Amino acid sequence: MIEERLINIETKISYQEDMIEELNKVIYQQQQKLTQLEVLCKTLARHIQSTDEIGNVSKTGNEIPPHY
Repeated sequence: MIEERLINIETKISYQEDMIEELNKVIYQQQQKLTQLEVLCKTLARHIQSTDEIGNVSKTGNEIPPHY
């Protein structure tokens, strides 16, 4: 009886260790993806900002005032 309980406990611990290892892998992969997305967002924000700055320069350049 005690040996059977011990085997059950060892089996459960083994499954838990495997599950923890799998969860660690998933968390690592998610962190890698999150890092990639942060870099992409920063790049896009810089691109949008530079596009806006270029647009503002061309708008104020040789535009005819509205009263002409």
